[in-house]
Amino acid sequence: MFAAKRLGKELQKAKYLPPGIDLVKADDFKEWQVDIRVLDSNPLYLNQIYRLSFIFTNNYPIEPPEVTFIYVPPSSSSSTEPISNTQTHAQSPPQSQPQSQTTTTPNTGRPIPIHPHIYSNGIICLDLLGSAGWSPVQSVESVCMSIQSMLTGNTKNERPQGDEAFCQSMGVRGPNGWTRSERGRGLRGVRFAYDDDTV
Repeated sequence: MFAAKRLGKELQKAKYLPPGIDLVKADDFKEWQVDIRVLDSNPLYLNQIYRLSFIFTNNYPIEPPEVTFIYVPPSSSSSTEPISNTQTHAQSPPQSQPQSQTTTTPNTGRPIPIHPHIYSNGIICLDLLGSAGWSPVQSVESVCMSIQSMLTGNTKNERPQGDEAFCQSMGVRGPNGWTRSERGRGLRGVRFAYDDDTV
């Protein structure tokens, strides 16, 4: 109930999201998907669009959402249009269930950005997303802005150390869920060591 009320308020504000952030899926209050772009001329991410998945618990925003990048193949037969600027959602009451807007036009795909804190399966090592760094004042918008900033300031075209072994143990998150039905410890059970603030 608490999560639905909070997300309903965030959904009403979604049409005012900052540049480079577009809400593209909000079928319910369990998972949202957001497209983000890096707005400066960083050559690592120039002209690229990336997709984030937010999975919420009933205790959001007391608990952080599970946030990962998801890979969307460029050959996908359908794409999801941004709903951030639509009037429908801005006028919906906080308890209403959102409706996504989907077209059948081809899309250009959504890769996983290369970054020393982003694994190739889309998992992000960011203290903000952990229980120790999370605060209930954070929101989908503020998380997207933090990740935008993380990408903007990066100059290293590399993955985290141990990327291959980590991804094999966790699976890969796609637009329709994880490629492995059983991921063992699960994303919420992962404990990162946040010891590099240079990227």
